[in-house]
Amino acid sequence: MRIEPVTFEGRHVRLEPLSRGHLGPLGAVLDPTLLQWFTHPVTNAAELATFVEDALHLQDAGTALPFATIARESGRVVGSTRFGNIDRANRRLEIGWTWIARPWQRSAINTEAKLLMLAHAFETLGAIRVEFKTDSLNTQSRAALARLGAVEEGIHRNHMVTASGRIRHSVWFSIIDSEWLGVKQRLEARLARGLVTTA
Repeated sequence: MRIEPVTFEGRHVRLEPLSRGHLGPLGAVLDPTLLQWFTHPVTNAAELATFVEDALHLQDAGTALPFATIARESGRVVGSTRFGNIDRANRRLEIGWTWIARPWQRSAINTEAKLLMLAHAFETLGAIRVEFKTDSLNTQSRAALARLGAVEEGIHRNHMVTASGRIRHSVWFSIIDSEWLGVKQRLEARLARGLVTTA
């Protein structure tokens, strides 16, 4: 798995390597409620700067590859997403840390972003497993991951302590290499019919 910065171009979205230069545009579309389910919520400019710095630090360490999400129609930065917890030896990684500003939610942007990232993971990087996890209370994300075609594997109880002190149970989902073709076909069909996935 050769992990290096890459740009993805689709019809609706461009994913480009996250940089400090994206801080201003991201801050312009940040809603304090958007990242409420993150273990360390991002509600203001200082927390957003920490979020970006942490992502870049993990990229330097070789365990993450963060992206800025850009709406191709307008050219605006509308959110962020990431490959994380990259495990080269076991050919697996996670897709997560995803958020899309409210005006662009329930559009084709995130569905196509997931399609592009999954294709890169399985077809270029040679991953055999892509993981997703979400807060057990985040019913919207859980439903969207199921629509994506990911398999719910179970709940890790008392998995994390959030910034507020609340103990989070995390729900794990995955797609494995033998399932990828079917997932790809469903995502392509959803995009063709104008259906979206919001996870």
